[in-house]
Amino acid sequence: MPLNLIIALITFSVVLFIITTIILKKGRMPEKYSLLWYFISLVIFMVAVFPNTFAFITEKAGFQTMSNMIIGIVLVLLTFLTMALTIIVSGQKKKTTLLIQEISLLKSEIKKK
Repeated sequence: MPLNLIIALITFSVVLFIITTIILKKGRMPEKYSLLWYFISLVIFMVAVFPNTFAFITEKAGFQTMSNMIIGIVLVLLTFLTMALTIIVSGQKKKTTLLIQEISLLKSEIKKK
C-alpha cells in the first residue's frame, strides 16, 4: 500500500474519531450510535496500520483486491445502518402519533370545561 494512501487513511480515521467525539459531547448523537462511528474509525485505522493482515483476509475471503472487500464491507454496514435508522424513524412515528392523540384528547377535555 502506498505511503500517501496510508497517511490519508490514518488522517481520515483520526478526523472521523474527532468529529464523532465533538458531536457526542454536544449531545447531538446518543452514545449507542456513536459506537458505530468509533468502530468504523478504528477499522479504517487498522487497515492503514496493518495492510498485510487485511490483504491476507482479502485473499482468504476470495476477493481479488482489498478495495473490493472494503466496498463490500461498507455496503453491508450501510445496509445495517439504513435498517437501524428505519427502525428509529418508525419508533419516532409511533411516538408522534401517540402524542398527537393525547394532545387531541386534552384539547377536547379543555373545551368541555
